[in-house]
Amino acid sequence: MSIVQAQGNASKQPNFIVFYCDNLGYGDIEPFGSTVNRTPHLNQMAKEGRKFTHFYVTSGVCTPSRASIMTGCYAQRVGMHWNDRDGQVLRPISPYGLHPDEITIAEVLEKAGYQTGIIGKWHLGDQPGLLPTDQGFDYFYGIPYSDDMTREVGLRLGQRYEGYQWPDLPLMLNDKVLDHQVDRNLLTRDYTEKTLAYIENHADNPFFLYLPQAMPGSTKQPFSSAGFRGRSMSGPWGDSVEELDWSLGEIMSKLEELGIAEQTLLIFTSDNGSPMGKDMEGVERGTNRPLHGRGYTTAEGGFRVPCIMWWPGRVPASTVCQEMVTTMDLLPTFAQYANVSLPEGVKIDGHPINDLIDGQYGTKTPYTAFYYYDQHQLQAVRSGPWKLFVPLQEFRNHPHFDSADSVQPLLFNVVEDISSSHNLASSNPEIVQQLTILAEEARKDLGDLNRPGQNQRPPGKVSNPIPMVSK
Repeated sequence: MSIVQAQGNASKQPNFIVFYCDNLGYGDIEPFGSTVNRTPHLNQMAKEGRKFTHFYVTSGVCTPSRASIMTGCYAQRVGMHWNDRDGQVLRPISPYGLHPDEITIAEVLEKAGYQTGIIGKWHLGDQPGLLPTDQGFDYFYGIPYSDDMTREVGLRLGQRYEGYQWPDLPLMLNDKVLDHQVDRNLLTRDYTEKTLAYIENHADNPFFLYLPQAMPGSTKQPFSSAGFRGRSMSGPWGDSVEELDWSLGEIMSKLEELGIAEQTLLIFTSDNGSPMGKDMEGVERGTNRPLHGRGYTTAEGGFRVPCIMWWPGRVPASTVCQEMVTTMDLLPTFAQYANVSLPEGVKIDGHPINDLIDGQYGTKTPYTAFYYYDQHQLQAVRSGPWKLFVPLQEFRNHPHFDSADSVQPLLFNVVEDISSSHNLASSNPEIVQQLTILAEEARKDLGDLNRPGQNQRPPGKVSNPIPMVSK
């Protein structure tokens, strides 16, 4: 596989910053309806930029979602949806990770002359050979997996996931461990300071900065620094959201201060929906309302996330895109903006959405179908406004059923019925049939439970993984 620089004026290449939250829900920020979390900088971003109200990730959990943003592929295609040691998300000291032969968004842009950095949570392999610096990034500062994967948690797990071997949470610089005394209350502030320094240091040349923030995260009590703790109306979750909003505002101000805002596409989004608390009407662990369901599932609330794009002078201000797009689209889209060709000889699932970002009138979604997988299992397919949950004889987890006691399909119009409340399958048999055919195409290509796909690729794997500790 190779990447070829297209002809063009490299001086016109824009910068790209992807601000990627962890478990932030659709309804957790003011531009998407929150009335409890104050997000003035996101309000400004939406006023000056473009909201995407049908923006999707490819999984309700961390690792597979992050594999898709890196590769432009469904996690099932690149073998990052499940493994026999970790399950659906990578755990510390896993032998698995994103395969080094996969072409990442960083490698595509690196070949186009970009500086490439990641500040934050990687979660696609913590072993040498599988780290960000092995996947096209020339700079990595952050933690290799989730902030809840601490030594204390590992000891509680014991033999499960080999938890007794987990080290203290490692803070890394490139491929070395800097520290094991990570203060998670300071992660958002620390990442923000490192981001501002990175932007200053690279302002004169095109750069791609991937900023996968740790918050609100996977713990029941998210972390935030002293200036934000106890301030929000929704408890620690809201405190962390409001600090993320502050972080975004600092980045926007820095881009304007340096005079490079009009050269920079800034994207704010989340890796999946929030887990939500026991009370689905509450906000103590975030909310995906008015969408249906929790994160970690194939519900709309698990896969459809808030997204705002800001590029002064390029992205039309105060506009909304209601067409379906996904994180898989960022790789081909950035390649097109950077005037670099896509990898040769490798299948990707994303599409360039430059015209949708630019607000070109009449541009429609590039997707004939979009697939919702839970690990190996295809559970739903969307085409146009329709989402079909296919009948299942068994399942591990389902957003609408407690057990496989129904063989009837569920069909929702997720444009008109945003809460997925009205099953229209019986009155639309032709739509059910059309989406059933699309589901079968996915099974052939990407696989299904107990059925390998024809075009799946393996994950990366190392021998004799070791804990990442300082030397």
